[in-house]
Amino acid sequence: MSLHGHLLPALVVLLAWFGSTGMVAWLANRGKDTFARSISWAGFAAGICLCVIVYAAHGPDAAGPTIMDAYISFGAALVIWGWLELTFLTGIVAGPRRIVSDPLARGWRRFSDAAATLIYHEIAIAGVMVMLVSLTWASANPTGAVIFSLLFALRLSAKLNLFVGVPNMSDEIMPGHLEYLKTYFGPRRLHGALAFSLAALAALSVWLGARALAAPDDSFAAVSATLVFTLAALGSLEHLFLALPFRDGALWRWALPSGRQG
Repeated sequence: MSLHGHLLPALVVLLAWFGSTGMVAWLANRGKDTFARSISWAGFAAGICLCVIVYAAHGPDAAGPTIMDAYISFGAALVIWGWLELTFLTGIVAGPRRIVSDPLARGWRRFSDAAATLIYHEIAIAGVMVMLVSLTWASANPTGAVIFSLLFALRLSAKLNLFVGVPNMSDEIMPGHLEYLKTYFGPRRLHGALAFSLAALAALSVWLGARALAAPDDSFAAVSATLVFTLAALGSLEHLFLALPFRDGALWRWALPSGRQG
């Protein structure tokens, strides 16, 4: 384990995860008159970051991708992801159903109703993921596409677990105009689906961590693998928070309007 190959990229992911989540929460909880401007600027930045990811993946350096290429790809993927999350949390891109859940709905009807609240957004994310993967396929630096794909997988897992039901909903940073979404959450319980998700994510994190440690110290491979590992580990931690009586939303209370910080 080395400082520049493992410890530093892990710290970068931790700070980026904390800061970007807070920034998105802050923008999504401002007045609705600010949403269009925030989405526009974030979309402009996301467009630039898409080009950056492609350039970093197929850069002109004949010696191969550098450590900086890994960091740049990670940061660019996070900006694109943040823009997409902002389109959902502001309610601009969600789904055709924007009303509370029918308390009598069961089984497939309840699932289809819940899916209809966010299906447009999930399709948009999937489309961007396919584009990133196709644009960086067989490149020496697929870090951006891998990071984005992992974020999508973590999101889907979290959403499915919330639908089934978890002990701790962790919904403090959800904007008020999306309160209806909480009616689609399952009962507060520890379900087998969450236990399976935790086990799968733990196994994935261990495997990614082993790959990071096996890479040459202070190399692009070590940094790229560590960035992915740390994100997977944080995803595992967020899933663990769903099972524990720990209000992780308190970590981003500073990003919420003063009236919602209590």
